[in-house]
Amino acid sequence: MSKLAISIKNLSKTYSGGIQALKSIDLTLKEGDFFALLGANGAGKTTVIGILTGLVTKTYGEVKVFGHDLDTELNEVKNSIGVVPQEFNFNIFEKVYDIVCRQGGYYGMDPHKAATRTEKVLKKLELWDKKDQKSIALSGGMKRRLMIARALVHDPKLLILDEPTAGVDVELRRGMWEYLKELNKNGTTILLTTHYLEEVEELCQYAAMIKEGEIVLNDTVKKLLNKLDQEVFVFETDKSLTSKAIQILNAKDRGDNVYEINTSPKNTLQDNIDIISKSKANIISIKPKGNRIENLFLSVISK
Repeated sequence: MSKLAISIKNLSKTYSGGIQALKSIDLTLKEGDFFALLGANGAGKTTVIGILTGLVTKTYGEVKVFGHDLDTELNEVKNSIGVVPQEFNFNIFEKVYDIVCRQGGYYGMDPHKAATRTEKVLKKLELWDKKDQKSIALSGGMKRRLMIARALVHDPKLLILDEPTAGVDVELRRGMWEYLKELNKNGTTILLTTHYLEEVEELCQYAAMIKEGEIVLNDTVKKLLNKLDQEVFVFETDKSLTSKAIQILNAKDRGDNVYEINTSPKNTLQDNIDIISKSKANIISIKPKGNRIENLFLSVISK
């Protein structure tokens, strides 16, 4: 049976002025999970992360990280966690190598071990050739990777990623995805928040949605996707559909043999494929019009 990486019970936070950011939430992550915490701005995601990392004081509730109680074993909790915050928070005039290596020292690593780990994470994140540059000279994507390298230098068991690929171009994002998958495969538990919701489909096994300080959905990503009542798919065919097929499908003709078609439990994707096949047209491509997780997210927060 897997041990718990994070155990949150009845966690609440009320800020001065009476704003209740968290309302008695429960949340668990098992060791080895790749878990997404989703929600609109102000939903409570950052407060959860702040409490886990000791930057925000909870009002009440129990928080444990790998069995260490936040109230009585704060140092053990902090040593278990690597954090990549939303904003860049390193010295822009310091060299890349020094930023990462110095972080190892903050965690009590001896100079040799800190140097070895720094070289390893910089090479993995394709920053080794930039090690002697001042961080101000890096691109936005490289700065983001530097944040990840710094968070990983002490080899934490839990990595918290708060919008990790913001400002990263598509090619670099894909490379970071592969590295994060490798980390998770090798045993690192990862908690992710992101607005690039395709990352959830690509990376995560589990996801929870938080709305106004409450967990409103918490399940496997696969089961969450199955909750979608309706999706819109974009079909491209080798020739125009007949007017009868368009009417049966209730399709929106976008021109150039491209059609938007709704699917639902009563009108499945396979049903639509069969109708198009009977119309003597061949399907060139099928893709969802919108991100599936995003569609689910929007349907939940609108209720």
